[in-house]
Amino acid sequence: MKISIITATYNCAQTLGDCLCSVASQTYSSREHVVIDGASEDGTLDVLQASRSQLAVLLSEPDRGIYDALNKGIARASGDVIGFLHADDVYASPDVLAHVAKAFADPAVCAVYGDLHYVRKDNMSQVVRVWQSAVFTPQRLAWGWMPPHPTLYVRKDWYERIGGFDTRYRIAADYFSILQMFSQPDFKAVYLPVVFVKMRLGGASNRSLKAMVRKSREDWNALRRTGVGAFGGVGALVWKNLSKLGQFK
Repeated sequence: MKISIITATYNCAQTLGDCLCSVASQTYSSREHVVIDGASEDGTLDVLQASRSQLAVLLSEPDRGIYDALNKGIARASGDVIGFLHADDVYASPDVLAHVAKAFADPAVCAVYGDLHYVRKDNMSQVVRVWQSAVFTPQRLAWGWMPPHPTLYVRKDWYERIGGFDTRYRIAADYFSILQMFSQPDFKAVYLPVVFVKMRLGGASNRSLKAMVRKSREDWNALRRTGVGAFGGVGALVWKNLSKLGQFK
């Protein structure tokens, strides 16, 4: 079983090297790394070209945002399973993909996910927030639960089934895709209580108050479109945000 790891890049030369090394260090060999760059201008392409031999796909051209880039990656991926590793992030250990592949040995499994550590930008050994996930249930989904998207691995045919990410969302397309897939009765997801990813703080959804407000609006829209959330989506939106408070160290 081949796992495709998709990374979208744009002007991230300072952190990209850690991401590339992290993928190359994975012990699971049946993998490919697909990188979609948004026409970077800061030396990102130089970093990518220096590691070109370890990349199955390298495309650099203007895009319409991160979800457009991820859709391009999905279209070009040849793996049975799709996962994403952002340019600022690294795997928590060399065995993450091995754990993922072992869980997917069951053909009934549609998705696998784990835990996430948020770390300081300038010190990845310092954990600031711990996102410990849980076993999926429809009730949890209805109350705003979601798996940490950077830890989520899904069979490619499921992304084809939902048409990839809806690029009308600028921040919450990942949440909308999770609601679409996890709400299906035949979607079997497996939780592994293992830290998959170390994520630097400062992502698109939490870098400013304006971004957080937009994220909530997009979450609300996603909940209303899918009809998943408790109390018409209000309960899900409220608890989705409140549940984060206990994650900070």
